[in-house]
Parts: sequence; C-alpha cells; structure tokens
Amino acid sequence: MKNFKIALLALALAASSPAFADDSMSPITGTWRMTSLKVTGASGKQTEIPYSGQVIFSQGGTLSVQAMNPDAAAKPTPYTANGYEAYYGPVEVDETKKTFAITVESSLVRSLVGQRMERRFEVDADQLTITPADPKEGWRVTYERL
Repeated sequence: MKNFKIALLALALAASSPAFADDSMSPITGTWRMTSLKVTGASGKQTEIPYSGQVIFSQGGTLSVQAMNPDAAAKPTPYTANGYEAYYGPVEVDETKKTFAITVESSLVRSLVGQRMERRFEVDADQLTITPADPKEGWRVTYERL
C-alpha cells in the first residue's frame, strides 16, 4: 500500500509539473542574447543602437528582460532609466498569431508595473526577432539563442 501511495504521489506531481505536462515546447522558450536593436525615427530612418541584453522565456510561463545602452548619458525612455531596461512577469504566447503578451509584475521603470504589453515574434532557427504589436512604437530587436 505504501508503494502505491508513493507511485500515486509521483504521478500527481508529474502531471502537475510544467516540465512533465507537455513534451512540446514553444520555439520561443529559452534564453536569448541580444544581437541588434533598431529604432525608427520620425523620418522613417532606422538607426541601430548599441544595446546589449537578454530575454528569457521560461517553461513556467514567465518572461524577463534586461537590456543596457552603453551610453551613460542615454536619455530615459518609456522602458528605460539611465539607459537600462529590466522587467519581469507572466507571459502568454500565441503560437498561431506569433504574438506574446506580458503583464509586467516588476520593473525598473515603475510606471510599467501592471501594464500588459503585446509583442510580435518570429523564430528562425536560433534567431528570435521581436517587434511591438503597434508598429508606431518603431523598434525591432533580434536575439540569438544561448
């Protein structure tokens, strides 16, 4: 009877654990290192900004982002303070639409906390490209899988 209870408990844990719940994993899941950030100016011209950073999509359904502009005099943006961007929260990925949405739980820029941000993504082998759902935001970032 004791072995049956242990087996039943193990089965229950396996069924409830994200690692065992589904063998198929989203191609976006994983750790990615930033390779390029391009921003579109008012004139429509794209400028590459020398950011570095990473994004992590966990199997548990969270997203965390860190990025830094090496220019110590970089002006704040809606996502950055002192040239640094960092936020975290639960993420919902829609494979069909190739979109994801994060609800910001914590952030260096406190006005982002509680916001839901939608993004488009494309995965091509070990390259991830993310753009805003609203093209008016005017940026494009690429990452490579680590």
